[in-house]
Amino acid sequence: MKKILIFLCLIAGVGVSGCSDPMDEITTLDFNRLLSPTDLSATVVNRTGVLLSWKAVNNAHSYTIEIFDNVDFTGTAVKRFEGITSGQVPYTVTALDGQTKYFARVKALGEGVDESKWMTVDFTTDAEQILEEVVLEKLTFTSVTLNWPAGQTATSITITPGDIQHTVTTAEIAAGEATVGGLIRGTTYTATLQNGTKIRGARTFTTLGGAVIVSPGADLASLIANADADAIFDLKVGEYTVNADVIVSKSITIKAASSSQRPVIKGAVLRIKGNAGVSLKDLILDGTGSLNGNQAIIYDEALNNAYAPLNVENCEIKNYVKGVMYVNVKALIESVTFKENVIHHIECSGGDFIDFRTGLAKTFLFENNTVYSSAAERDLFRMDANGSTNFPAETSIVTIRTNTFNSVSTGASRRYLYIRLASHQIHFTKNLIANTNGYYSNQPSTTITTMSNNNYFNAPNFTQSTVSNAKNDTGTFTTLDPQFANVAQGDFTLGNLTLKAAGVGDLRWR
Repeated sequence: MKKILIFLCLIAGVGVSGCSDPMDEITTLDFNRLLSPTDLSATVVNRTGVLLSWKAVNNAHSYTIEIFDNVDFTGTAVKRFEGITSGQVPYTVTALDGQTKYFARVKALGEGVDESKWMTVDFTTDAEQILEEVVLEKLTFTSVTLNWPAGQTATSITITPGDIQHTVTTAEIAAGEATVGGLIRGTTYTATLQNGTKIRGARTFTTLGGAVIVSPGADLASLIANADADAIFDLKVGEYTVNADVIVSKSITIKAASSSQRPVIKGAVLRIKGNAGVSLKDLILDGTGSLNGNQAIIYDEALNNAYAPLNVENCEIKNYVKGVMYVNVKALIESVTFKENVIHHIECSGGDFIDFRTGLAKTFLFENNTVYSSAAERDLFRMDANGSTNFPAETSIVTIRTNTFNSVSTGASRRYLYIRLASHQIHFTKNLIANTNGYYSNQPSTTITTMSNNNYFNAPNFTQSTVSNAKNDTGTFTTLDPQFANVAQGDFTLGNLTLKAAGVGDLRWR
């Protein structure tokens, strides 16, 4: 505006008394309309919600949000919110449809001035999950009964493999329940509930008949020791007191008969021999009463050929004295996977949390786990150089991602990555580390190939350790307070919306 005034003075002729120095005349800029919100962003949270954020507008008293399902913002808004204050930003909108592209707009309002123009942003929600877990009572040899909240609309159910189609009836919608037959006994399926083309939920289940059904009171150690190759043991809910070493010499699967009713196996130490593979799923492994306070899983026989994979999924592991896993023989394992487990109160007296002394895994995946109150005075992941000495041709790929670690390896001399294999890669991403004086590693041979998007709260030594040869995180990371819901009760639900949106830590707590 000042440049315009100068120009008008010049064309009016030099010496016109009405045009004095414009720098003296104009001291403020006044607008009759508020500026529009800037830096408007949308982040999908909890599958069908969105977190809207923008910068505060000067002189704005409130904001209005409208969400439409079309780019032209025509018709009636799907959601509309008025009177939002700057203190309520970022603003969370919930209960939108899944798998839907939405278009949001925000404007600022004030007093004695016109409202701003709209600012817009678009986003697409994730698929919903309204299907309930499939419990044992809902399964037969050839059918499954699926449940969802009564009254929630759906049009079809698809079950794979086999591409089995079921049209949902009005009565089934009202009841929130449908039974689908024509399945094969002992087979694992995935059922997908849809409303038109949109997924409303998906669950995996296994029909009856493919496993040995075991009830509390059975001699579990004897059953496992005498198992046929590739046997599957489905444990009914209850407590199985073992308090003994359990010899595993053939590949087996031990799992809950119903994923929503986890049985408790007490005092069992699995000793693996003979190239066996083990799959543990939906169990509670309680080390109370185990012989010599040993680790939960011990590789017990030196072999030249590789052991079959170890998979531990959706288990709770607690109260083991020496650690979770121990490999102190010449053992090459095809793969080791720990996924979606909660592991706590592992003392690590006499051993490290995950402890490879003379063996190694070709691939080691630790993903979506929560570990807390463990390894106070020992290292977390230990892989010694002797593993490479025994298997010099192997490069071990270690992937540790989206886990929550709280009060783990808390001693100032304790390491998370005490890994000294001659040939290895470590990928450490999107993990949440809280409340520890530990640090990554002080070993020159430790090779961290990828380290990114981790969060360190009250854990200063992961970014600024002064230990000689310390492996500090110098890349992209945050140090936000996760605002855990209830640490004392093992509830690590995130109160920090930024960490939720970023998908940092065990995803179960989002």
